[in-house]
Amino acid sequence: MKKAFAIIALMGVFTFGMTQTMSAQDEEAVDTTAAAVEQVDTLAAEEEEAVEAEPAIPEATVEEVGMYKTLKTKFIEGDAGFMAIVAIALIIGLAFCIERIIYLALADVKTDKMLADVEKALDGGDVEKAKTVCRNTRGPIASICYQGLMRLKDGADSVEKAVVAYGAVQASNLEKGCSWITLFIAMAPSLGFLGTVIGMVQAFDAIQQAGDISPTVAAGGMKVALLTTIFGIIVALNLQVFYNYILAKIESITAQMEDSTISLLDLVAKYNLKK
Repeated sequence: MKKAFAIIALMGVFTFGMTQTMSAQDEEAVDTTAAAVEQVDTLAAEEEEAVEAEPAIPEATVEEVGMYKTLKTKFIEGDAGFMAIVAIALIIGLAFCIERIIYLALADVKTDKMLADVEKALDGGDVEKAKTVCRNTRGPIASICYQGLMRLKDGADSVEKAVVAYGAVQASNLEKGCSWITLFIAMAPSLGFLGTVIGMVQAFDAIQQAGDISPTVAAGGMKVALLTTIFGIIVALNLQVFYNYILAKIESITAQMEDSTISLLDLVAKYNLKK
């Protein structure tokens, strides 16, 4: 009995000791974790204070400059008196381009319906009605057909001669003013190169007067030389784009004129066979 009580007592003491040891370890772990968290919080607070203590860097203010203002500034820097000549060449060249584009837009008329109405009138033997259809249709093709029908009584050869002759007149009307456009296309870069020469002369004059060949002395004349060349090339490129569009439009209308005149001659031959 005594041995049993002794064993139970020993087991109780051992169990109590183990519980106290585990409790102490848990408390130490909790204390260690709390200390680590406190240290992290301290470091974070110190970093925040350091960031707040840093002086704020002001953001660079970027001045936005519009294209119009930039062009105006460069125009003045390139010697406004000479650059004005290049600008005038651009304005006059664009005026001719716009006039040709409007004229060609009005001349480019779909003539399929007109030729169908002319064929219908000639099939019915009504030449005057065919003339009226051509007269009421705008464009060079209608005018050529009208001139051909005016010679219908004189025979097919007279109609063909009238169509060819009046077709040449209408083709020359389509190309009217194109020579002026080519003039300003060639003139604009030439004026730019002339400005380059003038700018170089100004640069050497400045060097001679200052007695120094430093870049600062020659920069003004060099800038004039480069800017005038740039503006001259820009003017020529813009006019060249419009000129190529005009040429393509003229070629298209000329092809339509040739097709329509061939169709008209076929209708005339068909009309003469019915007579």
